[in-house]
Amino acid sequence: MISSTVDYLETLTANLPEEQMQMFAEAPRAQRMPLLARFRRVGEKELATQIAKDAGYPYLESFELVNNVTEQLPLRLLNTFQCLPIQIELPEGDTRLPLITSWLPTPEMDDWVYASSGRYPAWHLGPARAIGDMLTQRFGVGAESLSDSDIATDDVSRLQDVEEDANAAIIRFVNEVIAKAVDDRATDIHFEPLKESLQIRYRIDGELVPVRVPDNLVEFESAIIARLKIMAKLNISEKRRPQDGRIVYRQGGTELDIRISTMPTMYGESISLRLLNQKSQPLSMEELGMSAQDQERIRRVLSLPYGIILVTGPTGSGKSTSLNAFIRDINTPGRRIITVEDPVEYEVEGVNQTQVHKEIGFTFAAALRHILRQDPDVIMVGEIRDGETADIAIRAALTGHLVFSTLHTNDAPGALTRLIDMDIEPFLVASAVELILAQRLVRRLCPKCAKPVHLQEKYLTECLRALKLPITEEYLNATLYEPIGCEHCHGLGYRGRVGLFEILRVDDHLHELIVKKASAHDIRTEALKHGMTTLQQSGWSQAIRGRTSLNEIMRFSRSDE
Repeated sequence: MISSTVDYLETLTANLPEEQMQMFAEAPRAQRMPLLARFRRVGEKELATQIAKDAGYPYLESFELVNNVTEQLPLRLLNTFQCLPIQIELPEGDTRLPLITSWLPTPEMDDWVYASSGRYPAWHLGPARAIGDMLTQRFGVGAESLSDSDIATDDVSRLQDVEEDANAAIIRFVNEVIAKAVDDRATDIHFEPLKESLQIRYRIDGELVPVRVPDNLVEFESAIIARLKIMAKLNISEKRRPQDGRIVYRQGGTELDIRISTMPTMYGESISLRLLNQKSQPLSMEELGMSAQDQERIRRVLSLPYGIILVTGPTGSGKSTSLNAFIRDINTPGRRIITVEDPVEYEVEGVNQTQVHKEIGFTFAAALRHILRQDPDVIMVGEIRDGETADIAIRAALTGHLVFSTLHTNDAPGALTRLIDMDIEPFLVASAVELILAQRLVRRLCPKCAKPVHLQEKYLTECLRALKLPITEEYLNATLYEPIGCEHCHGLGYRGRVGLFEILRVDDHLHELIVKKASAHDIRTEALKHGMTTLQQSGWSQAIRGRTSLNEIMRFSRSDE
């Protein structure tokens, strides 16, 4: 057993780079074990078990809470120390209070526990995520911040102090909601006023997930909304019109660029936050879920000196992430790459990145004109929204530049007809466009708990027919997988997302059809004859590889009908 917690902590963090040391020092207790595991590139359970052994504390992978949690210790203490009273049998005569926490306890924690409960603690270490989730499920996000004991009193003489306490409580609550969203990998947070409550929901892996919140949350609805608007420097007195703003939020080593949007509703202002991690690393094509064959087809086009590559799909289908994967793949000191985005979602070292500002007339089209004077080799335009931007992008591709951009169409052939609908000459489209990638994102099966499943032939046949896939023995006998749910995936059966891709290579077979303004259906028919893989085929491939479930493929397919 260690003799000094302080000395042992110094040993644990020894040899870490200065930046990591600072991140670790600023991290809340709940994030220290996962953070150290990431820095040391070991499994969190493996590290936690070893630390518990070295420090002389039992490590519990699973645990059961006592029934009267808040009677044992105040809620504020539980959240501050990230600890919980647990049901466990101690030796006879041992009157200590059994507690589980996510990081090494300190003498200060011992003193607070004794002062609050009259019993010394019997500490156990456990998984940080499980403890945090248990606190949230039992009490809601930020429950201790809005506790009545902190911000309510009948003592008129302390009115000013009460107001200061209330403001501090609201600030803590909002920060905890955002911190929890970051921890849960949420991309959006929605504060939605209902008739008699304030609902908070996170969007995780494309799905909206309700957040357990304190029962008295509605009492502080106005203060919470005002706090968010103040953080974004919006007009807090304007409640009749929508407003847009931005928050720069820092938590430990995480820096978020939060885009905020307000919207008046029947029962108050609805607030939506889009979380953009400025330090996020763009994913590679393999991490996006592309097969080796798809990667090879795309890399052949990326090696071209000029032309335009389009990524299509609905909002939230990962188009910008794919473009950044392409940028990352070709980013070399010998290539000058300039991007114009709205907003910049990933910082890529060595790439010149700029952001549109419509309020001063710096649109995609205006930015693109200026970029062409900067001697670029590769240009990325976040989105083609109008004919002017499309025309400049097409002509840039024809004059020796490799151009990446996105369009909102349901499939790859539709991008060609969409450009023609923007009054781009068909022969220019046929000459400039080299490749179109249509994509969707579906939830990825949790690798810890997914298991093979045997589906009834009748149901499988109906699914194959709906997906327009061949009903053959090979498809009917394929091994598929289903979600189960475990601690790793919060019982959802899914963790993360994986892409489905439809790749259309614009070759000589399609040129004549494009020039003749053929329909998207005719272009698709011809492309399928020459090996284009559909989104449904890509989905089936991901399903039999165990990356997603048939239900997810069917869900995405129905949404496109």
